Amino acid sequence: MNNKPEVNAEVISVSPNKIKVSVDKLEEFKVAEEKLKVGSYLRVSDNEDVALLAIIENFSIVADENGGEPKYIIDASPIGLVKNGKFYRGGDSLALPPKKVEPAKLEDIKAIYENSVNENEKFTFSKLSLNKNVSVPVNGNRFFNKHIAIVGSTGSGKSHTVAKILQKATESKGSSFEGLNNSHIAIFDIHSEYQSAFPSANILGVEKLILPYWLLNSEELEELFLDTEANDHNQRNVFREAIVLNKKYHFSGDSVAKERIHYDSPLYFDIEEILYYIKNRNNEKKDKDNNIKWIDDDEFIFGEDTASRLFKEGLDTKGTSATGTLNGKLINFINRLENKIFDKRLEFIVGSKTKNVTFKNTLESIIGYKNESKANVTIFDVSGIPFEVLSICVSLISRLIFEVGYYNKKYRKSNGQEQNAPILVVYEEAHKYAPKSGLSKYRASKEAIERIAKEGRKYGVTLLLASQRPSEISETIFSQCSSFISMRLTNPDDQNFVKRLLPDTIGDITNILPSLTEGEALLIGDAISVPSLVKVDECEVPPSSSDIKYLEEWRDEWKDVAFAELIKTWSI
Repeated sequence: MNNKPEVNAEVISVSPNKIKVSVDKLEEFKVAEEKLKVGSYLRVSDNEDVALLAIIENFSIVADENGGEPKYIIDASPIGLVKNGKFYRGGDSLALPPKKVEPAKLEDIKAIYENSVNENEKFTFSKLSLNKNVSVPVNGNRFFNKHIAIVGSTGSGKSHTVAKILQKATESKGSSFEGLNNSHIAIFDIHSEYQSAFPSANILGVEKLILPYWLLNSEELEELFLDTEANDHNQRNVFREAIVLNKKYHFSGDSVAKERIHYDSPLYFDIEEILYYIKNRNNEKKDKDNNIKWIDDDEFIFGEDTASRLFKEGLDTKGTSATGTLNGKLINFINRLENKIFDKRLEFIVGSKTKNVTFKNTLESIIGYKNESKANVTIFDVSGIPFEVLSICVSLISRLIFEVGYYNKKYRKSNGQEQNAPILVVYEEAHKYAPKSGLSKYRASKEAIERIAKEGRKYGVTLLLASQRPSEISETIFSQCSSFISMRLTNPDDQNFVKRLLPDTIGDITNILPSLTEGEALLIGDAISVPSLVKVDECEVPPSSSDIKYLEEWRDEWKDVAFAELIKTWSI
């Protein structure tokens, strides 16, 4: 005898992207699944072989006009069909009217995920939020081949999610080989969170980081050394002239290649010699014949073939009139240059070590290929970088990573080979590097990241953006993302911003964003078979992003602060 209660539920409305179900007794409808709520799955069938699966979006109560028991109305969004135990996304072969509606069976739910991705392409970092027995794999190739956005308010588990995904990526192996796999990940860590999660990573803070100024492109150089707000053409022209001349001066290649050197060529130049050149130009004078003459070991007239002689310090000029020259017009520029060159905080970008490092050393270091620090993950701890040069540093590193992908593909394609070293670039708190703001202080990093967002995929360079304020990120960048992991968002602007960028087909399920618990997320995108409410697996080695336990600390006895050591660290 079958004692299972009869479930009185029926479909009362069907549309292409919505079905309505009327239920007499909701408690009995829950029998098939313990946690029936928004995000749960329904099975709507016309016979035993074909069933439509739908996600519950909301439900309401309709009172009976005659005073009888109220009815419950469930709105659900169709996601696909189950035929003979296999899930197919979409589909319209369900005969109308449907004969039966019930909570989905465990085997139906597993069919959505287990058969949706080829075994060799499965990448799993979460389980179904409403049923921890169901793992939710994504297509790893699609997931990493396109840009990813992870958003969530403070305390939603965003940093743990980033760490878990990257840990799984560095652990995955296609066969039983020893040592590192071929994953390459660069993380911009603004709060020093990820070192604990990746103890074997290549950690580059201001103490170890060397970013040679001579690898900056023209825009980055001018943002660092020029007062761009002043828009002084004399400064800009003499600076460009000095750099091109100095690159040629130090170049040891053939004359044909030397003539091709330009302002953006990634070649060495001496910034102190640039300073001497500009100081000399600031002192120049003309003689009665309208020539600018200088005294070095001999007397010479300034011109295209002799300009490089001004790279020496303290040359004398022989002229008497300053008419038509730069005499005295570069004093402010000289002061700015000297302040930058001799600023101890900028040792990592203009110090003596930057003159000895090679282009190859720099690339190997930032992508984790340096022999003594070979690693899958390179963490750029930018917490100690002065704010006024943060955008420039992020721009330089991002641009170099992009160009490694570009030139590696170009080189390998010319040899009939495929790209072999794809790179994922992670921007923690991405709104601080690439905001909507049009302020010049963000221009360099914003342009570099936008370039990766628009073109990087073709060259094996993709983005992972993590942010608690998605509404403040450049839409050019955010709109290029194909996979979204949206955790709890409490700010209405952020919720609406995410909803606008997500596909219309997911319906109203995004309304759940404010009520997600820590570690819960809405997983959406090309890499997953259907939008899913998931619980991200916990990190075995978490990032150091735990909150300070105020009450416990305040309840403890008084503790002294080591002010002397604090100030010493602060000042140096």
